Amino acid sequence: MLQTSLPRKAVAEGVGTFALVTAGCGAIMVDTQTHTLTHVGVALTFGLIIMVMIAATGHLSGAHFNPAVTIAFALTRHFPWRQVPFYILAQILGAVLGAVALRGLFGPIASLGATIPAGGVWQSFGLEVLLSAVLMMVIISVATDTRAVGQLAALAIGAAVTLDAMWGGPISGASMNPARSLGPALIAGAWQDQWVYIIAPIIGTCLSAALYQWLRATPDITPIEAIKKPDRA
Repeated sequence: MLQTSLPRKAVAEGVGTFALVTAGCGAIMVDTQTHTLTHVGVALTFGLIIMVMIAATGHLSGAHFNPAVTIAFALTRHFPWRQVPFYILAQILGAVLGAVALRGLFGPIASLGATIPAGGVWQSFGLEVLLSAVLMMVIISVATDTRAVGQLAALAIGAAVTLDAMWGGPISGASMNPARSLGPALIAGAWQDQWVYIIAPIIGTCLSAALYQWLRATPDITPIEAIKKPDRA
């Protein structure tokens, strides 16, 4: 089986995160300028770009595109810690380059799609923890559990991003991703409360990944399955 080298994995992560920022944050900027996409359109754009990039690069790098996801995978021993710095650096670089591209295409509108709390800071912090936890629950289940329907991974994860963005976006921005927030914030200079979007997603993904590890550690045969097994007498 052909193995992908770490440098190629890192590049795939950078490309995926670049696409996430240019499409998702670009949708925010286009809607600010034209008012044609609406909030629903923006949320769908984030979900769709995640879905297509997982389908395109998932077999190369695992398609994390998110430092919080990478850390959660490493914490639960589904990813080697020695590769974590390379993935995170690539993800942040991809997000920064995506924000640079948007700045060149559209100018400094909508703070390049930067995430800024619309309500209270702690309200957004709590939302980001919750939204990230929901997203990670879907990711780790379809990515690591052989009992899940792996062919639907891209669709399930894209749908989770869309759902989170649909209801959480108007309050916190529904980042769920430190790289997605850091890229536009760095290029736009929008540093207000950015700590929320670094710390909260990591807490949410790690808690959720640990919970799923506990949930999946069940006996192979349930009482109902045992009843269905034929007697050996």
